[in-house]
Amino acid sequence: MFEKVKAILVDELGINEDQVTMEASIVDDLGADSLDVVELIMALEDEFEIEVSDDKAQGMRTVRDIIEYIEQAL
Repeated sequence: MFEKVKAILVDELGINEDQVTMEASIVDDLGADSLDVVELIMALEDEFEIEVSDDKAQGMRTVRDIIEYIEQAL
């Protein structure tokens, strides 16, 4: 799961794989802006065939938050 999410983050944000850790903040550590976050959520929804509500998306602050949400949704 981590590897899939990491690949999406690297692709969507144009960052180095080394930057992606479980505790990395999507905005503060990985440099995502609001548009990046929207595109990231859409990519995650497509990849994992899930739907992420706006409320849930706003609660996803770290890579761990994303992975935990996906695991619960599947």
